[in-house]
Amino acid sequence: MSADTPETSVDYRETVFLPETEFPMRANLPAREPEWLERWARIGIYDRLREKAGRPAFVLHDGPPYANGHLHIGHALNKTIKDIIVRSHQMMGFDSRYVPGWDCHGLPIEWKIEEQYRAKGLNKDDVDTVAFRQECRRFAQSWVDTQREEFKRLGITGKWQDPYLTMDYHAEAVIAEEFMKFLMNGTLYQGSKPVMWSPVEKTALAEAEVEYHDHTSHTIWVRFKPRKGLEGCTVVIWTTTPWTIPQNRAVAYGPEIAYGLYEVTGRPEQSTAIIGEQLVLSDALAAQVMAAAKLDEAMYRRLRDVPASEFEGVVLAHPYAGIEGGNGEWEFDVPMLPGDHVTDDAGTGFVHTAPSHGDDDYQLGLKFGLKMTYNVEPDGTYRASLPVFGGQAIIEPDGKDGPANVSNIKALHAQGALLAKGKLKHSYPHSWRSKAPLIYRNTPQWFAAIDHKLADGMGTYGDTIRTRALYSIEELVQFTPPAGRNRLHSMIETRPDWVLSRQRAWGVPLTCFTKKGAQPTDSDFLLRNAEVNARISAAFETDGADVWYTPGFKEKMLEGIANPAEYTQVFDVLDVWFDSGSTHAFVLRDRADGTEDGIADVYMEGTDQHRGWFHSSLLQACATKGRAPYRNVVTHGFTLDEKGMKMSKSIGNTVAPQQVIDEYGADILRLWVAQSDYTADQRIGPKILKGTADSYRRLRNTLRFMLGALAGYSETEAVAPEAMPELERWVLHRLAELDETVRAGYTAYDFQGVFQSLFTFCTVDLSAFYFDIRKDALYCDGPESPRRRATRTVLDLLFHRLTKWLAPMLPFTMEDVWLSRFPGAENSVHLEDFAETPKAWLAPELAAKWEGIRRARRAVTAALEVQRTAKVIGASLEAAPVVHVEDAGLEAALKSVEFADICITSDLILTTDPAPSEAFRLPEVPGVAVVFETASGAKCERCWKILPDVGSHAHAQTCKRCNDVLG
Repeated sequence: MSADTPETSVDYRETVFLPETEFPMRANLPAREPEWLERWARIGIYDRLREKAGRPAFVLHDGPPYANGHLHIGHALNKTIKDIIVRSHQMMGFDSRYVPGWDCHGLPIEWKIEEQYRAKGLNKDDVDTVAFRQECRRFAQSWVDTQREEFKRLGITGKWQDPYLTMDYHAEAVIAEEFMKFLMNGTLYQGSKPVMWSPVEKTALAEAEVEYHDHTSHTIWVRFKPRKGLEGCTVVIWTTTPWTIPQNRAVAYGPEIAYGLYEVTGRPEQSTAIIGEQLVLSDALAAQVMAAAKLDEAMYRRLRDVPASEFEGVVLAHPYAGIEGGNGEWEFDVPMLPGDHVTDDAGTGFVHTAPSHGDDDYQLGLKFGLKMTYNVEPDGTYRASLPVFGGQAIIEPDGKDGPANVSNIKALHAQGALLAKGKLKHSYPHSWRSKAPLIYRNTPQWFAAIDHKLADGMGTYGDTIRTRALYSIEELVQFTPPAGRNRLHSMIETRPDWVLSRQRAWGVPLTCFTKKGAQPTDSDFLLRNAEVNARISAAFETDGADVWYTPGFKEKMLEGIANPAEYTQVFDVLDVWFDSGSTHAFVLRDRADGTEDGIADVYMEGTDQHRGWFHSSLLQACATKGRAPYRNVVTHGFTLDEKGMKMSKSIGNTVAPQQVIDEYGADILRLWVAQSDYTADQRIGPKILKGTADSYRRLRNTLRFMLGALAGYSETEAVAPEAMPELERWVLHRLAELDETVRAGYTAYDFQGVFQSLFTFCTVDLSAFYFDIRKDALYCDGPESPRRRATRTVLDLLFHRLTKWLAPMLPFTMEDVWLSRFPGAENSVHLEDFAETPKAWLAPELAAKWEGIRRARRAVTAALEVQRTAKVIGASLEAAPVVHVEDAGLEAALKSVEFADICITSDLILTTDPAPSEAFRLPEVPGVAVVFETASGAKCERCWKILPDVGSHAHAQTCKRCNDVLG
């Protein structure tokens, strides 16, 4: 260097210990995540975890998704929550097992195959049942294979090479065995009652298969003329199902309702009312009825009260009595009967009662011995022999209204029975598959009696399915969120008997035989024989449930036990909710990776499963195990778009998981789940995902900084906690606090709480505070500096905790971070447990002291920001503020630490002198005032602090600290 070269030209950049890492700023998750998936499969992570001995089992039992389509965002939410539960419990010291499963039987798959048949002009009924079932099986298997890869792409860990399928032969055998336990314990019976029926799909539906949509129904007000009692009066009913009028068998009234007799005194031309007729109506509804008949207040008058007691013994005529072509079909008495279900909220105060087409009607019919009707066929048409209306459809095959409603309205008008008509848009049950409207239809079905007294030796928690279920809910099961308990309890408390049968082909058959000529109430109606049951189970285990449909099967099963000619084989199939409700038996009980007692630690599904899988599993297990098959029930809400609207393909507001993965990567989708309160409904869309990606980048930068600062770190550098500066001991205190928070949060399934605590720690406590302060020590202190060594020790401790705590939520990214520091062919963060964090690190008094220091720092940095904005300074190291502190205790705390370093200033003066009026004050930090002063001295070209001693050392333009490091 020539003598005239200015000292400021010395370049000290190579002497600074800047971060070194190959961990990229850009994650490039869509491209890199598949590499980690392949790696995890290659080194067998899931199976290696099972080899860890001596760990208590923790089993999340998978509620099986349906195998018939690509995954939607609800699947991604569901499986990610499950995965976080499984991974976090594994890292908390459990043997956390997860066997994914699929629901493979049932109507949706059968419907798809039927659609293929119809497209080819074929009829399912003309095809061999076994051949048809095998097509259903192939269809289901193809979607299992597709969905398995889609789930794996989300980073879901589990026994993917050996999942459970409800259509596996062993599963079908166990489902049949579980059904036969109902057969043997007396809960199974055949009854004839109205059930929710799909005319389009020709089958009964479970409540969980029903969804409600707006539907416009015909409404009618119908006159019923008395045959006995109420002379000269007319009783008026109202209904939204005109097609049920031919099945009417009674009119119900409310014993507590106030009724009156109303006379029509005038009418406009368009009204069907008759001047002089006297109508019995609820007083609360009379005006509405008259308005429907197009009568204003001047056209009718109230004559008198009609007490409900006056209806006792009254007999009405059916409105179709005497109808042309009726052939005597409706020449019977229609009694008036008291009904607690009758209200005066809507209608007329009288309820048309068709026992075959409504539950309230059915219950009233049971009570008073009303005759059931069988006028409606499985396809939703009237029986061909029904006079006047025979063969007419209620619902057409395409799901639209058939002519039955309009035909009844016309017939009622011709009979003089139609007082008024209209239309009503209301919420109405539809099939969740065909989307077609449903009807209540009386049909013989198989039921499980949930109030039947059981003598099965499992009566610890009750002697009926209902009492056991209610006890389980109240005493044996924890619910997250807690509201799930009341929701499920109220459903079980009021539910009717379970309809087990479906009139379909693809499913596990009701493996039972009925005696020809016997009635369902006869003791020998059902063949109950343990040897027959064992034969059926063995046959299913070998050949699957298809064997039930092969010729000669009945004869083979009954050979030597009963005369096959005397018995009828049942060909209905089980409700698929019975299939999935039985999974505890063939997964938890039978598999080596199940549980010793056949009870899962957790069932986790959407809130709709209170009436679905949680519900059916509870009923099924209470009948066959005596209690609930789970200890915890965790539920999540539904996924909505950013505006809070339900997602719909027709609206175009759906978010497909694969689209998110292609754009951002699976970890961003997982982070969206982790950041959300999954117990409520979730919102997702482009803006929300962009915000999630921004949070991810901030977190990634924190981890990248640690990796860079830890380059070359070894255990020989480690400093014992008691030898560390206070700032480092404060970080250890925060780690000890977080360890408790993280473990408690994961245990309570509160991932949002875990993530928010960690994210706030990383961005506020670390990046914006600790890292910001200690960058100077990391970059400029000497390698043997106690402060730098303590900092790197703390960073190492941080690294081992943060990567593992975040791994259940962000498995791809944490693997990337882990391997960036600990490369190795067999290494994985997912083979690690959460690091043990000593309780001794907790230092509440130190934390309280540092809370005061941080408050004071906020006042200083805010004051400096004012000067930076005004361009008085460019960096905080140009400042040497005077800090006035009113509290002597706080002043002492600030003087006990390197407060200038904490505030990242070159110098700083502390005083308890009164602050001048012009001093900067931060309202939220009372008692601290800051007077800005610039730092005096020259700038150190190595650490950039401005200090008086710069230039007075051997190394040009350095401060004493940097000069000593340079040697």
